[in-house]
Amino acid sequence: MAEKPAAEPIYRVIFNNQSEVYELYTRYIFQSEMYGFIEVEELLFDESLISDASDEAEAKISFDKLKLEFTGVKRSFIPLPSVIRIDEMEKPGVVKVSPSKEDMTGNVRHFPSPIFKRPPADPVDTSSDD
Repeated sequence: MAEKPAAEPIYRVIFNNQSEVYELYTRYIFQSEMYGFIEVEELLFDESLISDASDEAEAKISFDKLKLEFTGVKRSFIPLPSVIRIDEMEKPGVVKVSPSKEDMTGNVRHFPSPIFKRPPADPVDTSSDD
């Protein structure tokens, strides 16, 4: 029997962006040469999948917002601390934008890292004993 040729994988990237959670589908994802970023290329927007969504009106609004925001984008660089999850999928789904839940009841957290935090500044003594 001949083996089925492997199709190109599709990735779902879920990340935080300005107090919202974005869910995008892309063909290519790379670790960037810019430290602390991943690169995503060839974003997939399939309008026919909107009709399969549980809330069709909300899915259409999210789709339009993301398509408009990423129109003309060849490659997007996403900061690693913003990434929530990356999944390899069999087929693309509906792109989504949802409000970020800033409460502590969820189970997804950013991995604590001192690399991306600015060290505290030493206080400057402005008094002089002249």
